[in-house]
Amino acid sequence: MVRLKYVDRVRKYIKNSLIRNMVVEDSDFSGFDFDDDEDGFEGGSQSERVPTGIKGFDELCGGGLLKNRSYLVSGNAGSGKSTFSIQYLHNGVVEYDEPGILVVTEEDPKNIRENMKSYNMDLKKLEQHDKLAILDSQSAKVGIPTDEEYVEVDPFDMDSTLKRIVEIKEDIGAKRCVFDSTTSLGFVSDTQKQLRINFLKLSATLSAIGLTSLLTSEVLDKNRMSRFDMEEFVTEGTIRLYNERKEGVRSRSIEVYKMRGSDHSKKINPFEISSKGIEVHPKEDVYF
Repeated sequence: MVRLKYVDRVRKYIKNSLIRNMVVEDSDFSGFDFDDDEDGFEGGSQSERVPTGIKGFDELCGGGLLKNRSYLVSGNAGSGKSTFSIQYLHNGVVEYDEPGILVVTEEDPKNIRENMKSYNMDLKKLEQHDKLAILDSQSAKVGIPTDEEYVEVDPFDMDSTLKRIVEIKEDIGAKRCVFDSTTSLGFVSDTQKQLRINFLKLSATLSAIGLTSLLTSEVLDKNRMSRFDMEEFVTEGTIRLYNERKEGVRSRSIEVYKMRGSDHSKKINPFEISSKGIEVHPKEDVYF
């Protein structure tokens, strides 16, 4: 049994999000078995900012993300979605002492740790100090064994995964979360309506329990903001990454497409990925 002090407010937050987005059926979330004392609910004023620590990016959105909200990070293959999001978690620990949770649904955590070493990000070290937890949600889905500390034992199920997230949050005192990637939700949702509900459930729950979160999504068309054409409507903001070929050379750029409750840059700015990770150039513009 997961014991949370803020369950009633979590449910209320989710219900209000469902109503605001005109999805009101199948919203009781009876699958959650929580304690009902709500004193520990972690709110956050709309003016509180969570800096990403990604060089140049926070200048595009007034100093960072709004606290306790969920944001979509979308882009085509090779655009840097996972790097951007994991760098946000890494910076949260090493620069701001904010532990984080990384939920992986489509990649082996071992490969992620190895890949991030090329950017001088030692995720294993952060895990050993209980500053980062990686929830392996892909092994059960593909039916392979894993020795990860945090594992989703059932083939991907939204309610089960959310329970594990709130357990981990309590274990390490997490403040940040990355869900990489939400594309997997499309394979466990039978209808467009159910898919929308699952996105709302994920986004609203992470916000309600006090996590400032990034949800990644693969995009197949450069003119679209998300994979399923609805994620940008059920999250609080959208950060769009591009990896486009121009005159035989590929270049990367970033756009803060939407950020509810906050002013932000309306431009598309270039960024590069080096041995230090992602660095955005806020003074330069990109034109397609």
